[in-house]
Amino acid sequence: MKHIVIITGASSGIGREFARQMDQGFSSIDEFWLVARRQERLEEIKRAMRHRVRILAFDLSEMDSLARFWELLNEEKPVVRMLINCAGYGMIGDFERIPVVPQTGQLDVNCRALTWLTHACLPYMQKNSRILQMASSAAFLPQPGFAVYAASKAYVLSFSRALAQELSSKKIYVTAVCPGPVSTAFFDVAEQYGKMMSVKKYTMVSAKRVVREALCASFRRKRMVICGFPMRAFYFATRVLPQGPMIFAAGQWKGRSQNEESKD
Repeated sequence: MKHIVIITGASSGIGREFARQMDQGFSSIDEFWLVARRQERLEEIKRAMRHRVRILAFDLSEMDSLARFWELLNEEKPVVRMLINCAGYGMIGDFERIPVVPQTGQLDVNCRALTWLTHACLPYMQKNSRILQMASSAAFLPQPGFAVYAASKAYVLSFSRALAQELSSKKIYVTAVCPGPVSTAFFDVAEQYGKMMSVKKYTMVSAKRVVREALCASFRRKRMVICGFPMRAFYFATRVLPQGPMIFAAGQWKGRSQNEESKD
């Protein structure tokens, strides 16, 4: 029976880095299924990999693509050793100023598709299979100027932690990955309507580091991994400080960042 790894959002950023690192270090995998919209990018990644690769050029915001994914699983009936849900995007800016379609699209990809794919893969998982869900440090606190994205990642974190408990008796392990800003093309999309708070630039980490820490946490069966000391400190602060003042402070920083940008 074929043993596979499924990576969504595999055409760039963290998803691509998962494919690269796992291709180098995993000898017991028969095939990688790489899922993303941009087929040409996936073809480039495939040519650089040593493992056998199946390209799935799917738009996960569309139900037709999700249905095709389910049909493929049903036909192949593989053993899903790892599901890595990296597909997602965010939009920075005031909620009322961003068009509704990209706003709700965040929910379609970050929440609905992730949930759908996880449910579809579970029947094909066995003892010691792993699920990695790409959450975010944005999940720790509501964020003015990043409202829908932060809410969507709060869903991912909550869902992942509950699912980890449900699946513990089957010895299927779920890890929520919670980095802060990562040096990827994410911000090419995110900053169409607003700019990242300037203070966050000092907490940015590399995709290579995020993937390395995520894989280590998964194989240690940790249910959550927070990448970098600043984000771990932020998480601790959200646990001990009142949320109201912290949300207010986030709004003030957001406003200051926008004012700085307007002076450039």
